[in-house]
Amino acid sequence: MKLKVCGMKYVENIQQVADLQPDYLGFIFYDKSKRNFDGIIPELPKSIKKTGVFVNATIDEVASKVNKYNLKAVQLHGDESVQYIEELRSLDCARDDISIEIIKVFSIKDEFDFNMLQPYIEVVDYFLFDTKGKERGGNGITFDWKVLENYLFEKPFFLSGGIGLDQVKEIKQVAKTNLPIYALDVNSKFELKAGLKSVENINKFKKIVITNKVK
Repeated sequence: MKLKVCGMKYVENIQQVADLQPDYLGFIFYDKSKRNFDGIIPELPKSIKKTGVFVNATIDEVASKVNKYNLKAVQLHGDESVQYIEELRSLDCARDDISIEIIKVFSIKDEFDFNMLQPYIEVVDYFLFDTKGKERGGNGITFDWKVLENYLFEKPFFLSGGIGLDQVKEIKQVAKTNLPIYALDVNSKFELKAGLKSVENINKFKKIVITNKVK
């Protein structure tokens, strides 16, 4: 199971978290977010995939950020259509030797109709399931993971939404299922303030859940 740390904002903190070798680091390009990123991303290990998080951004804006920050993945957290994603894929906004991963987010509360995902299966690399709340993400609330029992596709997904150290037991349980969980996405539960992550707690979480493979 992979680990993505999202909502990074401060250079020194980015470097400290990167030293823990997460698989993905997320940078939010959405000016309504308190974690909106408009700074400098320090040089990171090549094993870490820099991920840009967008909400209903224009294709040109996404392409610009991909090129400016050398992003390896794009996370779409808005109402982006299949046609939008197809157009994004058709753009030559990436380096020739790199294929940009596309992650499409869907927010879940008490129930969810997974049939609506069918049109997206062929155009995205991963889904990401987050908790439906006031904000587009980072609400610090966990949705009822039992809803995922209705997910019958093989497309792997990121599990997000209020995941913290107090969810270890639940993570162990969901990891035992046949669900194609590709990665855990953490954010607000590891923050000292918006965008500033507790390196100590992320390290502890990684050791318990990722390195030990949730044993």
